[in-house]
Amino acid sequence: MIYKRILLKLSGEALLGERQYGIDPVRISQYAQEIKKVTNLGVEIAVVIGGGNIFRGVSAASNGMDRVQADYMGMLATVINGLALQSALEEEKVQTRLQTAIKIEAVAEAYIKRKAVRHLEKKRVVIFGAGTGNPFFTTDSAAVLRAIEVNADVILKGTRVDGIYDSDPEKNKDAIQYDSISFENVLSKNLKVMDSTAFTLSQENNLPIIVFNMNKEGNLLKIISGEKIGTIVK
Repeated sequence: MIYKRILLKLSGEALLGERQYGIDPVRISQYAQEIKKVTNLGVEIAVVIGGGNIFRGVSAASNGMDRVQADYMGMLATVINGLALQSALEEEKVQTRLQTAIKIEAVAEAYIKRKAVRHLEKKRVVIFGAGTGNPFFTTDSAAVLRAIEVNADVILKGTRVDGIYDSDPEKNKDAIQYDSISFENVLSKNLKVMDSTAFTLSQENNLPIIVFNMNKEGNLLKIISGEKIGTIVK
């Protein structure tokens, strides 16, 4: 295995599956099975999930809602997704801990770096919910921040496309995929890998990002095994 500890970033929309809103139990079960395959090899996994399948703060704010309130609602949506993934993983007999940046003692541990690292060392999957705990910061930023804090080797951004393209592959069938690209080229070409805050933080800390299709069975395991899947930014 080429990575000892990874942070897996999933979008909330990824949990939709074939639905228009909410959580598709088939899709989240599939993700749990993919994660289990990797944990069985001894790889330590932390996970950050977005909340866009339930609530998107930026969208709500654009329609007149207070941005701070909207962002806190979005954070709570990520906790709902975290609980759903925790349940799916436990169905697969994978030991899991959910930690949140906002204290919700009845359902999750408060985020403490040392406890998170200890859980990872014990081969428990750690799910980080509620973003950074601050409005105006995305779950992309939370993913990079947590990856740095727990000393992850790489960020794996699971999407529904095969990697980073020179244009939107869902709109342009002739879009060209990059196998590897530098941080500088992503910025110069204005490619939407992550939001600028998250991306800059990753660049400054020399933390590589691999963008790949999480919906293709076995892709996560292939990346951990050293196969060239998706696009790596470094």
